[in-house]
Amino acid sequence: MIDVRLLTEQFEPGQFIGAFTAAHPGLGGICSFVGEVRGAGGVEALELSHYAPLTLPGMAALAQTASDRFGLMGILILHRTGQMAPGEPIVCVSAASTHRRAAFDAVDYAMDHLKSQSWFWKREKRAGQWHWIEPRADDYADLSRWD
Repeated sequence: MIDVRLLTEQFEPGQFIGAFTAAHPGLGGICSFVGEVRGAGGVEALELSHYAPLTLPGMAALAQTASDRFGLMGILILHRTGQMAPGEPIVCVSAASTHRRAAFDAVDYAMDHLKSQSWFWKREKRAGQWHWIEPRADDYADLSRWD
């Protein structure tokens, strides 16, 4: 089961993870990661925009690749768009597998791709001013582990 969604409103990750877990009887493990807007450094807000014809198909392709590569029972990828406040969830990735290592690796793989090869434009608001955010060198280094 592959479940990929773009969300425009705040969400509660546990509700999605609970339903995802219940949909996979007999699994060996679920690994989940939830990323939230950081408020450090005076961040007042984060805004993500995207190009709709590429975003959801790209996320679905990433989910399928992760599922195939790690032999998953299922993968869930949720990603927010729009404006968010510090502490709000941005992304949730969960993987279900018969063995824990596959679930851990699949979530790590998906997050590395979402951080550096995604279809989103990000900007932060600090001191009342918006500034664009680009992936960091560390994000690209993390991604290169999967080559």
